[in-house]
Parts: sequence; structure tokens; C-alpha cells
Amino acid sequence: MNIYVGNISSQLTEEEIKEAFAAYGELTSVRMIKDRYTGEPRGFGFVEMPNKAEAEAAIAGLNGKEFKGKEITVNEARPRPEGYRGGSRGRSGAPSYGRSRWSN
Repeated sequence: MNIYVGNISSQLTEEEIKEAFAAYGELTSVRMIKDRYTGEPRGFGFVEMPNKAEAEAAIAGLNGKEFKGKEITVNEARPRPEGYRGGSRGRSGAPSYGRSRWSN
């Protein structure tokens, strides 16, 4: 089961996330998402657990728990929408670069 972990403190390490989830069972992978350009943590990540019962126990046990001053959000990851490629694009598909479509 793929698990979304959000509201992660920038001070929390991938190893600490692994330890927290390993208490509930076997882990397949742990990925903390980082900004493509700066390499800084984006505040969320994903944990993969092969056993659904263990994954559900981890979700129930860790959702709302405080780590390094922030309450993490833990739930089953939803699949990306069809055709989703990330980024912030306007209706034309071109990047907006922070401009409103109503400005000159």
C-alpha cells in the first residue's frame, strides 16, 4: 500500500520516517519529496508497505502524531489524475510564471 505523509518538518529525516513506520511492519520504500531546483524538502513524502493490515495500522497510529514540532498527516495515497504532469500551468498549457491572465 502506498501511504502519503504530509506536513513533514524540514528537520525530520528520511531515516526518522523509516523508524516510525517500521514500528508497524515491513517497508518497501520511503521517499521524501524534494524541490527539483533547491534540493530542499517539500514537506511531504510517500511510504510503501507491502502488507495492507500493517499499512492501515501505521496510518491509524501515526496520523496526527507530532514529529519535530509539526503534526504529520498520514493517509492512503491517491493515484495521480490521468495525464497529470505536475507544475502550475494556465488554461493554455503554458507556464504562468506567477502572472494573472488578467494582467497586461
